Amino acid sequence: MTTGRFNNQVVLISGGAGGAGRAASRRFAAEGAQVAIVDVQLDAGRSLVEEIEASGRKALFIPGDVSQAAAVQSAVQQALAYFGEINILFNHAGTVIVKPFLETTEADWDRLMAINVKSMFLMTQAVLPGMIEKGKGVIINTASISGFSASAMESAYCTTKGAILQLTRAIAVEFRDQGIRCNAISPGFIRTPHGLREMEECVRLGIDFSNDDIVQRQGRFCEPEEIAGVAVFLASEDASFVNGASITVDNTWTAST
Repeated sequence: MTTGRFNNQVVLISGGAGGAGRAASRRFAAEGAQVAIVDVQLDAGRSLVEEIEASGRKALFIPGDVSQAAAVQSAVQQALAYFGEINILFNHAGTVIVKPFLETTEADWDRLMAINVKSMFLMTQAVLPGMIEKGKGVIINTASISGFSASAMESAYCTTKGAILQLTRAIAVEFRDQGIRCNAISPGFIRTPHGLREMEECVRLGIDFSNDDIVQRQGRFCEPEEIAGVAVFLASEDASFVNGASITVDNTWTAST
C-alpha cells in the first residue's frame, strides 16, 4: 500500500458503484482516501468495496436511493459511524430521460429532478454541518455540458443539469468563508452505460447521432477515468483556490459551438 495525497481523508461518493463514479471510487482509493459508496447497484457496489479493500484501503458500501431524504440521512450516518468524518463529497448519482418535450410526463419530470438535483441538495445538506464544524470541506457535483448547451429530446435532463450548476455556485458563495469549496464537473459524452444508452435513445427518436458525430464534436468518447482525474484534482489542494467553478470536460465540444 502506497501513500497518497488523500491519506487520512474520507470521500463519500453517490453513484460510486458504476461508470465514472466507479472510476472515481477507485482513483480516490488509489490516492489514499477511505471511500464510502452510496448506490442502488448492490452487486457492483459490494464487489467494488472488496476490490478496494483488497488493495489495502478502507471502503464501505451503503445501499441507498439518494433521491430519498431518509436514505440519505441513513447513508451519511453510516459513513460517519464507520469513518468518523467526511472530508470530500462527490455528488455523482444521476440519470437521463430522452423523450420529446410534449411527451414528457409530470412523473418523468419529478423523477429526474429528484435523482439529479434533489439528491445533491439532500446529500450536501446532510454532510455540510460536519465540514463546517471542521472548518474545511470539498463538494463536487457532476453536471453536464447539457447544463448550458441544450439538446432536443432532453428538456428535463438539460434543466436538471443547469440547476446543478447554479446549486454549485450558490453553495460555494454561501459557505466560502467557512472553508468549503464547491465545484462542478460538466462532461461531454462518456463511454459508460449511461452515455451509450443516451446516445442510442436519441438515435431511436430520429436524432442523427452516431459515433462519427462524437468524433466530430469531441474527438472521441471521454473515458470514465478522465472524469475521475478531474474529480481528484478538484478535491485536492492543487485546486485550493478553485471555488464555484464548472470544469468542462468535453474536448472542445462546447468551445466549437
